[in-house]
Amino acid sequence: MAEKYTTNELMAVTASRLLRDSDNIVVGLGLPQIAAQLAKTTHAPNLNIVYEIGSINPDAIEMGVGIADPRLWYQSQYFTSFVGTMGHVLQKGMIDVGFLGALQVDKHGNLNSTHLKTSKTSTGIRHFNGSGGAADMACFSKRIMAVMKHDKRKFVDKVDFLTSVGYLDGSDSRSREGLPMCEYIKIITNLCVFGFDNEERVLAVETLHPGISVQEVIDNTGIELSIPEAVKRTDEPTEEEISLLRNQIDPLKMFI
Repeated sequence: MAEKYTTNELMAVTASRLLRDSDNIVVGLGLPQIAAQLAKTTHAPNLNIVYEIGSINPDAIEMGVGIADPRLWYQSQYFTSFVGTMGHVLQKGMIDVGFLGALQVDKHGNLNSTHLKTSKTSTGIRHFNGSGGAADMACFSKRIMAVMKHDKRKFVDKVDFLTSVGYLDGSDSRSREGLPMCEYIKIITNLCVFGFDNEERVLAVETLHPGISVQEVIDNTGIELSIPEAVKRTDEPTEEEISLLRNQIDPLKMFI
């Protein structure tokens, strides 16, 4: 294992290991694209990476600052459009993983990237970038992954604005509303990995990152959690994975 690594590197490695060879994945900007490139470089060489702007399977030598950055499109195998990716690919059920970021997540995995209330007692609202293709990705991807910083204000009972649907109100409420049921939702944070592998589809700790205690997770989460008695530890990155991140995938350290 690597002797030293940053929190962002640990999150990227942890997320990459959840991706399977030959998956079709739509990725968002930042750590999701870092994780996808790492998986394709290591255990999932046949991973198909799709950017919602229409670039498919690029071989970027530098990470772009946005999906419209041409550096991110370098040597793409195929170019289409928003309609091509969001319509012809995603809504036909061809995407295995929708990999997102979020400002806020609730106990049933619903994501908010639109606006936050400035305080619990105030009517003020702070606006952010909104959905982009995230709402579509959450609706139609077979598996959903999100990566975000762990903070009590970000993990709440109910999101301030429902941008991207998770398990709605829990249980089978998602399918009752006519949406395809996803295989799973995973939330990767700087403290742990969350899943929803229970009948009510409520946020549950799957693994704790190295050096992180159960109490730290509880103290930084704004809702009650399901935590197993013998919670597992997240596997640490290997030296090879860290070397790839630093020297090949994100040498400018734009996201790691």
